[in-house]
Amino acid sequence: MGSVSLIILTIAAIVFSAGGILVSKIFVKGSKNPRKGQPYECGIPTETSPWKQFHVGYYLFALLFLIFDVEIIFLYPWAVVVKKVGMMALVEISIFLFILFMGFLYAHKEGALKWM
Repeated sequence: MGSVSLIILTIAAIVFSAGGILVSKIFVKGSKNPRKGQPYECGIPTETSPWKQFHVGYYLFALLFLIFDVEIIFLYPWAVVVKKVGMMALVEISIFLFILFMGFLYAHKEGALKWM
């Protein structure tokens, strides 16, 4: 049942995605306009190239937010089973939060949290 279900699911995914593309090609009337390919600038014509380099601090800040945000999500399953597991759950989450806090301290020490 496992491999048959996986094959059926894969076929269904291909049919639904190809069907959606086919329906949009048939029913949506497209028009070729060179202005559609330009980057959106609130109606103001662009003066420079849209490819600009950003300071690496923005990327570090975004990555740190993503890492800590995803790690905090792991607290929800823990909160659901904490009564069943007992004291071992408290020890495990304490270790998890300690590692998370050490990562935060390291990022703070390296200056990754300083805004430009």
